Amino acid sequence: MSYIRFRKHYLHIPYLVLAALEFLALYAIFSLLSPLLSIAGVGYPSVDTNAMSANLFALILSCGTLAMGGYLAMVHESVSALFFRTLVAYCFVGGIGLKLLYLVVPTADPGSTNLFWAVIVASFVVIVLRLAFLRIVDSEQLVRRVVVLGDGSFAASLLDEYEHNMCALGVRIIGCIADSPNGTVAADKLLPKPEDFYKFCRQNRVSEIVIAQQERRRNEGGWLPVPQLMECKLRGIAITNGIDFYERELKKAKLDMVHPSWIVFSEGFKASKTRDFAKRSLDLFISLTLLAVTLPFIILTAIAVFLETGRPILYSQTRVGMLGKEFRIYKFRSMRQDAEKDGKARWASANDDRVTRVGAFIRNTRLDELPQLYNVIKGEMSIVGPRPERPEFVSELKDKVPFYDTRHYVKPGLMGWAQLKYPYGASVEDARGKLEYDLYYSKNHSLLMDFLIMIQTVEVILLGKGVR
Repeated sequence: MSYIRFRKHYLHIPYLVLAALEFLALYAIFSLLSPLLSIAGVGYPSVDTNAMSANLFALILSCGTLAMGGYLAMVHESVSALFFRTLVAYCFVGGIGLKLLYLVVPTADPGSTNLFWAVIVASFVVIVLRLAFLRIVDSEQLVRRVVVLGDGSFAASLLDEYEHNMCALGVRIIGCIADSPNGTVAADKLLPKPEDFYKFCRQNRVSEIVIAQQERRRNEGGWLPVPQLMECKLRGIAITNGIDFYERELKKAKLDMVHPSWIVFSEGFKASKTRDFAKRSLDLFISLTLLAVTLPFIILTAIAVFLETGRPILYSQTRVGMLGKEFRIYKFRSMRQDAEKDGKARWASANDDRVTRVGAFIRNTRLDELPQLYNVIKGEMSIVGPRPERPEFVSELKDKVPFYDTRHYVKPGLMGWAQLKYPYGASVEDARGKLEYDLYYSKNHSLLMDFLIMIQTVEVILLGKGVR
């Protein structure tokens, strides 16, 4: 097994091992480099680094890596892209985080020169460590080999997602086993149908079989070798439902495979008063803290909007919240005053000509969303949750997208899982794609997952992802 499930969220063991190795490397670099620089007369000798300083250094830079998506991106990125991402994570995000931390804990500050060299050396050491780790863990000798049973649209979709979006280390889908004569999987992805499944798995070092058959084929007496699958299961080969594989590896619920019984009988989708109280307390603490920290930016943004297009500075819309209750959401106005002069709701489009110059900037930096802190304080929204949609679009999407209303059983948020994983949605098809991630969040959300989403949203803001 290459993953664990903690607080209903799947955590892949290779990433946890890599994070632990990086933390130890960062701790060692900070502990050893600073005294050596001081002896050489390059550093700042009057400050003694201690265990607390080294731990804080390693923790903040590790959070910087997580914030910039360093662990998940390394599977598909080139060495140059990995190098750039690590430098941004350490020198920019980590550097700012450490400087802010040293204002609160000045005794942990090793001095600017020591810190500079520690960050630079850490960046190069960690890049080498990641490349070596990736080469070892993702090698054919250690990789977890997976076979898909099925050759219909579900199986084809899974293969496509695997090739383009799979971010898990140490996973290799070696092909599909056809279950019908008229499948949609490409011929070069098909494996010969085995006579003995367990023998086939042993010969090909397969550790998991994913069942991704079409539901209609099962109803029509499609081929499912239950006795052989039972033998594989009892002899140590994992047997996984396609929707569970999607959830575990891609962190979403494949909408075409979702059915009511999955929602009714799954472990997730559980309401908890204790968790709701803790989440509400955290929302109030974070929103009030953000309001205090961003107050200068709020004032400057209001002035900039007023100077460019005059009043009103704020723009409000009706959105659908928890349990379908409507509320007014507030933003800094980023479009012309006549953006919807005919009164019809429109999806935002790429390079939308209704967006002003100031509006483009505050959208890219997410400054236009700051007034929604009021909605969080009021209790209509949370810091983390599915983004609320307009009633006009909700009415359309409920008719066209199955299970769309399930997202309204969780309080909407300023930032969300779908915003991290899916580009800006501006169509019914995009709404389907985002719902797959919203369903995963609705099923598995916890304070740990909220924390991970908040950290990773830093990358979205810095790189301007998902903005139109």
